[in-house]
Amino acid sequence: MMLLLLAGLTAGWFYANERTKPADGEGGPPGMRAGGPPGGPPGGARRFGGDTRVGSAVAQRTDLPVHLAALGTVTPIESVVVRSRVEGELQSLHFTEGQRVKKGDLLAQIDPRAFQVELAQGEAAKARNAALLANAKEDLTRYETLLAQDSIAAQQVTNQRSLVRQYEAAVLADDATIASARLSLQYARITAPISGRVGLRLATPGNIVRSSDADGLLTITQDAPISVVFALPEPQLVAVRSAIARGGLPVEARDRDNRTVLATGTLRILDNQIDVATGTVKAKAMFDNRDGALFPNQFVNVKLRVDTIADAIVVPVSAIQRGASGPFRIRGRRRPDRCHAAGEDRCARRRTAAGDRRPAAGRARRDRRRGPPA
Repeated sequence: MMLLLLAGLTAGWFYANERTKPADGEGGPPGMRAGGPPGGPPGGARRFGGDTRVGSAVAQRTDLPVHLAALGTVTPIESVVVRSRVEGELQSLHFTEGQRVKKGDLLAQIDPRAFQVELAQGEAAKARNAALLANAKEDLTRYETLLAQDSIAAQQVTNQRSLVRQYEAAVLADDATIASARLSLQYARITAPISGRVGLRLATPGNIVRSSDADGLLTITQDAPISVVFALPEPQLVAVRSAIARGGLPVEARDRDNRTVLATGTLRILDNQIDVATGTVKAKAMFDNRDGALFPNQFVNVKLRVDTIADAIVVPVSAIQRGASGPFRIRGRRRPDRCHAAGEDRCARRRTAAGDRRPAAGRARRDRRRGPPA
């Protein structure tokens, strides 16, 4: 019995030992085998994670533009809500919605008959007062002759002179009434105050329109030229002002995805103060917009070229890391090399020569753990 029990224990120990023994390639992190990696140091000296693939790119010498990015809103230079200046029935509209109009074009007509009657009344009153004035002047001439002959009292001549002045004032009042009636007739013809695109109509013929109507009759928005308003950070103000002083700053307006250039313009206007709440200053760029690519109140991405680094040594931006001190790259033996200026896909280097091949992607973990240069 003792022999059988000993044989069973021995067989169980061998069975358990075989089940827990690591197979070839097991017993360590992935990519390691018990005897170490093929071609590597024995004992599994390879780091956890296996091989790291590292690409490379050649540094080149070229001119590197320096850009600033911002978010902007397309803003019309002029936008007008057209309202009636007089009260009356809207007879007709002389535009179609979305039409481009020029300054002075007829847009609407208000019933002019009431103003024509006022004009006729004013002209009639003027004619009557003018006739009375002429008669009073003739009487004044006769009275002055009789006064020279001492035939009438001086008070009578004085009264006649006062009457002449009253009729003269009445004629002037009639002239003002006539001018007001003519102005009302002019206001009955509503014309375009600016050139631009007409929006949706806000009133239809047959309605009574007034100058106090809040919505007005229509809106006209100038869309060529047009502006884009955006905010620039305060630290970039010096560079932007210097570029404007040199004759304007090229600006690109891009779509919401920041892929397509919609229009190219020039930055020439900065606000007169910095917003202390955001630390930014508003800027306005002007665009010709002859093709209508920019639409009022449209959201766009703005790209400004503030400077150009001539004859710079550039490397792909994939070789650049970013830290608290700005963009930098790990040089040979993991020495940090700080960027001078970063572009969209390139970065100017300070201590890299043209033709040098630098790591572009997949740096080792120990390099990624290193911070930017102090």
